[in-house]
Parts: sequence; C-alpha cells; structure tokens
Amino acid sequence: MTAPFPPSASLQPSARPATRPGARPPARATRGDSPWIRRWSGGAAPRFTLVCLPHAGGSAGFYRPWAALTPPEVELLAVQYPAREDRLGDPEAADMGELTAAVADAVAPLLDRPYALFGHSMGSAVAWELAHELNRRGLPGPRRVFASGRAAPGTAVTGQLHRQDDETLSAELARLGGTSQEVLDDPGLRPLILTAVRHDYRIIETYRPPDREPLSCPLHVLTGSTDPELGEERSRDRAGGWADLTTARTEVRVFPGDHFYLTPRRREVVATVLRRLDPSLTTGGVHAWPSTP
Repeated sequence: MTAPFPPSASLQPSARPATRPGARPPARATRGDSPWIRRWSGGAAPRFTLVCLPHAGGSAGFYRPWAALTPPEVELLAVQYPAREDRLGDPEAADMGELTAAVADAVAPLLDRPYALFGHSMGSAVAWELAHELNRRGLPGPRRVFASGRAAPGTAVTGQLHRQDDETLSAELARLGGTSQEVLDDPGLRPLILTAVRHDYRIIETYRPPDREPLSCPLHVLTGSTDPELGEERSRDRAGGWADLTTARTEVRVFPGDHFYLTPRRREVVATVLRRLDPSLTTGGVHAWPSTP
C-alpha cells in the first residue's frame, strides 16, 4: 500500500485549518493555503474538481504525474497526509475519524463546483469516509467516488503490521510492489518511509467503519488483475463489497497489473476517470494538453 516519497527540507509543523461544521463553503478559496492540499492542475475556470487520496505511506506527489493527462476543465487536487515530506514534523492523526475530519476541513472550502473523489488502497476508505463526513456537514456530495485497489470498508482484510518490526514491514512493502528494494535499503530514506507507513497502517488496521446509509452517487471500483489486496476474482463479489455501499450504479474496471497497476497504466486510469466525469473530457474538445513522456 505504499510507494516511496522524497524527503523535504522543510520539517516545520503546519497549522491545521478549521471549518465550522455545517457551514457552506465560500465561492472560492485559495488552492494552496492548506498543508493538506496540493493543486497539480486546473485551468482558469475548471468545470470539475478531482480530489485524490493517497495509499498508506503515499503522498500527494503520487498523483502529480496525472496533471499531464488532465485537461484544463478539471482541477486536480491531492491530499497530503501528515508525517511525510514537507509535513514530516506535523502530528499524526489519532485514527480514521480524526484524519477524515481534518481532510474535510481542508477540502470543504474548495467544493464550489461538481467534484469526484479518487482513493487508492487506504485512500479508498478515506474517500468513502470523506463523502459521509461532507454529507454530515450539509455540504454537496461527490458526483462519483472512485475506489482503487482495496475491498470495501468492513470487508477488507486487515492485520497488525503497524506493530511489526522494520524487516517485516519492509517485506510487506516489497510484496505489494511500488517501493524498490534500493529505496528500502537506503539508510536515509528507509526510516522516513517506514514512519509514514506505520502511521497509515495503524489508522487503516484499527479502522472499524460504523454502519451508515449507503451513498447516493455512482461508485467505480478499479483494481489490478493480480492485486493481492483485491484482484480480479474478488472484485466480482459485489464489486469487492462496494456495491452494497451505494444506492446508485457500481462499476468495476480491472487493469493488467498488481497493487500498483495504476502507475504503468496511468494513461488508461486517468482516461477512465475523465470519461466517467464527463465523456467530453476525453474527446479532445477545444483544448489540447500534453501527454506524459
């Protein structure tokens, strides 16, 4: 559930923004004024917002390459969890509830247009919780939720990896892929990576989702064919359990690859997301944008 991230020179804690529960967002907020949010793309007047939630141990930068594949009509925002990169000195979230509340505080002022949530692995559970938290606050719900690389909350298999030693945790990261052995063997990067991974694994492994009413927006489940966390076979069972969490349509898309299928299949994944947001976003339109090298 993790991929490497480069350390940042800035280790100063950042202030956590506060939003009064139930308050409507302002017409527009500065997109770069929160330590929780990174804005990777978006034209002068985008029509949609795509909020991306990283996997355990991951960072907002995991989604930065998506910017080259995203048209100006879509504002690409990614969430930066604490305890990594430029937030290395920020306090860890105590649990999923605290993490979700803080993310909701950060994104609430930015929901001034139709939006969708995309979460990979642990990020899919955060996306689902975030949708419910925003609804609880009386804010607009997402147009769609994209859940990648993890079975639905309440059905996903969890363990106690956050309590294991460094060697055991490193072996799990190697099993899932996404983190090279060279990075795991680097004496400078290894402790930084494992700190973030332990923080996130503790949150997801102690997470017990409460019973809630289903969402009312479509759910799109994406996975790799050989992903040990979900995979093609398990995704056939009620879309990995996600079909029970919405009253709207649930769709499954299986890509060739493992848990981090979305890295080599980035172009196809982004095209799938854009097509579900609005088919006109993938037909060229009046804009052209660069592709990845």
